[in-house]
Amino acid sequence: MNAARHPFDHLTPQAVLDALDACGLRGDGRLLQLNSYENRVFQAMLEDGGAVVAKFYRPGRWTDAQIAEEHAFAAELAAAEVPVVAPLPLQGTAAGGTLTTVAVDGQPFRVAVYPRRAGQAPELEHPATLRWLGRFIARLHLVGEAGAFVHRRRLDAATFGQAALQGLLASDAIPPAQAPAWRDAAERALAAAAETLAGHPARAIRLHGDCHPGNILWRDPDQGGQGPHIVDLDDAVSGPAVQDLWMWLSGDRAARQAQLAQVLRGYRQIRRFDARELALVEALRTLRMLHHSAWLAARWHDPAFPIAFPWFGGAGYWGQQTTELREQLEAMAEAPLDADAFDLD
Repeated sequence: MNAARHPFDHLTPQAVLDALDACGLRGDGRLLQLNSYENRVFQAMLEDGGAVVAKFYRPGRWTDAQIAEEHAFAAELAAAEVPVVAPLPLQGTAAGGTLTTVAVDGQPFRVAVYPRRAGQAPELEHPATLRWLGRFIARLHLVGEAGAFVHRRRLDAATFGQAALQGLLASDAIPPAQAPAWRDAAERALAAAAETLAGHPARAIRLHGDCHPGNILWRDPDQGGQGPHIVDLDDAVSGPAVQDLWMWLSGDRAARQAQLAQVLRGYRQIRRFDARELALVEALRTLRMLHHSAWLAARWHDPAFPIAFPWFGGAGYWGQQTTELREQLEAMAEAPLDADAFDLD
């Protein structure tokens, strides 16, 4: 029976405490599992009165070399005083290493530990917040362009689109009645996205990669906080800078244009932005839609996913995806947002 258990089922509270103890961090028994589906993340209170966050990586997702690049990027950002919570050196690792492996019931887990930091999603309706976020990401990109990933993924149509499409078609996630219409819409949208990306080549730099509002923690300066910071670079990739900006834009075209103007006003104070990358936004959104569906399908054997995403896999979900992919075809055919539509100076 144990062979059929999901690997994360082995992470009992005692196993988590034992893993921390092996890293030289003695917990006092108080644990809180935090909101993370891809990995398992726990806040642990320590006997010395401190608190840390322990991240147990999903087995088989990343190689050690890919995780090492994530940690090195975080260390570079911290050294440049970009607000990021970098992993802590762990006892028992070579030369102050930040990644260790522990065995729980014979199951190996890669583990990293971070200082605890608090915050909430930024309130994107405030222009000052958008400008601050623009400056923040520009600083991150200055560090990102100073080096290169060797082992981590590249954000392109093959990796985030074609691989996702093929994975979904090979799975049983799509009901037969919805499969033909979804496949037609997905193939046409992916072809349009690939054509857009090929027709507007952009410089690839190291990125956060998954920069939606929930992945930026905000501490309100009016309440003694220090603005935005990031706590995780698990999805760091190489790709165009605009990938770390477009997920903050919402609403109709006029609203998104106004939000973009504020973001770029802040961004351009720190780093040059290539306005030609705005033509990639809808193509990148299309890749994200396909990749997200493939991610859910690939993780469905993890018991946490059916509980967290009960709407996935039904006829309604795939019907909505078909409609949205068709809408993406129209969006990719429209003129991109204008980086200079508003004169805010």
